[in-house]
Amino acid sequence: MTASLDRLTELRRALPVTAAAMFVVALFVPVWQIAFEAPQYPEGLLVELYAYPRLGGDYAEVQALNHYVGFYYPDPVFVEPNYAVHPDAIAAPEWILGPIVFLAVAAAGVFVAFAPTGRKLRLGLLGQLIGATVAFVGTFTIVQYRLYQAGHALGDSAPIVGVEEFTPPLLGGYQIANISGVAWFGPGGYLTGLGFLLLVAAFLLRDSQATIGEAVDA
Repeated sequence: MTASLDRLTELRRALPVTAAAMFVVALFVPVWQIAFEAPQYPEGLLVELYAYPRLGGDYAEVQALNHYVGFYYPDPVFVEPNYAVHPDAIAAPEWILGPIVFLAVAAAGVFVAFAPTGRKLRLGLLGQLIGATVAFVGTFTIVQYRLYQAGHALGDSAPIVGVEEFTPPLLGGYQIANISGVAWFGPGGYLTGLGFLLLVAAFLLRDSQATIGEAVDA
């Protein structure tokens, strides 16, 4: 047991464990956020989204603004979120899988770190990096598709008619009627990105037995 713990001081093992901790923490803070500006709210509004069906910030005020153009928060289908779901909202049942994705990637990091041999460790680091890439790129793609769906399913009963269909970007700014928004990472998004970079670094160090202490002393 002591030998296994000693091996965890190797950077190629310690980095995946550190990344795993970041992925877990990312579940407790917003992973994505959108800052809005509208004439009714000169100071701006902020909506925060979590990796599971939950919104934070000024989501109620933004929901009222979105109502004017028929753009609605998604319906997670299988669970009741902390906001009112509009009957015309698009379905996004996969939202409930967010924690599973994060925890699976985190668990893989811990599992790989305890690989008994260098060969198994190298294979594990490669497998985890590929798996994490597929998981996070897949999530990014699905979220962007849901945004496309929402922007192309504007409610016919909205007070403001004639608004052209649009696609809000997952990252970046957009304008609809007199409402502008800028979407970007939340704290959880930054933690996820940093954790992924640690996995990349661990893979690049797969043949090195350099330890944390050696890196600090260098």
